[in-house]
Amino acid sequence: MNDVLVKILYAANYVLEKDISGRAFHVLPDDIFLVSYPKSGNTWTRFLLGNLMSPDERVTFVNVERKVPDIYAKSKKALKKIPSPRVIKSHECFDPRYRRVIYIVRDPRDVAVSAYHYDRKGKNIPDDFPVHTYVTTRFMKTDEYFGTWGEHAGSWLVNSKNIFQFARLKNGFLGTPASWGENVMSWLGARGHDRQFLLVRYEDLLDDTHREMTRIADFLNLNASADRIAKAVELSSADNMRKLEAQQNKEWVTTKESRKDIPFVRAAKSGQWRQTLPPESVAVIEGAWGPVMRLLGYPVSQESQGSGELLTEQSLPFRGH
Repeated sequence: MNDVLVKILYAANYVLEKDISGRAFHVLPDDIFLVSYPKSGNTWTRFLLGNLMSPDERVTFVNVERKVPDIYAKSKKALKKIPSPRVIKSHECFDPRYRRVIYIVRDPRDVAVSAYHYDRKGKNIPDDFPVHTYVTTRFMKTDEYFGTWGEHAGSWLVNSKNIFQFARLKNGFLGTPASWGENVMSWLGARGHDRQFLLVRYEDLLDDTHREMTRIADFLNLNASADRIAKAVELSSADNMRKLEAQQNKEWVTTKESRKDIPFVRAAKSGQWRQTLPPESVAVIEGAWGPVMRLLGYPVSQESQGSGELLTEQSLPFRGH
């Protein structure tokens, strides 16, 4: 296909709004965004949300783009057809147009492991590609679209109103969501920009999915009963998602062109980096983003030796101020 024809087709798709939305679509005031850095649990959360919001129609890989659309998979025209209020998946750094945001964050060491296997699945690297080489030459490099993990998380966590509070943290630790008081929630991340913002750690979602989904349901003003939440959690379990993936991996936009011998839904566990990443890779990640990791309750190796667990609740020195 010659360059002139390509340009004509691109222009036609642009005018007809058939081009992929990406960050250039029209944001509505009541849109709700499910945001994360890539490979941080966004797909699982989409299933949880879809099954919670539409209990009468189970979410699958075939219909998830209709239930919780992905701005990188849907056209501008298709997004316009989604009834309001729309719940939309995004991997964007802080965007001032996003007024209601659920931000999923995950330990970057596990994100690196997940990204490594995802690139194997996507045929971007061979199976014998060294993990440390992947971390240093790919994962740690600033993505021209999403930035690095640290840049992405920082863009959503920090604002002009909370830098002083962060500076006063004891040992640089923000604590876990269960330990936050209302004073913390009032300035955390994008809420400091007078937006509705809910931070959810992937590890907490794994640890107590029902509790975290209750938080999300409250944030969305859903009058969801405990039974309804439990049903959404069960339908979205890793086992059920693996079964659906095996049946539908040739139909879903994300997996239809990828290797079928490597699953998209993998272990669905935290702490996999301990068995996968060499010490030098861990040191590189922690050296770059240690302060942000500790802020979110992800201890660096020297703090977590012998425990293997995330830090537990701690009181915040500025509580009550």
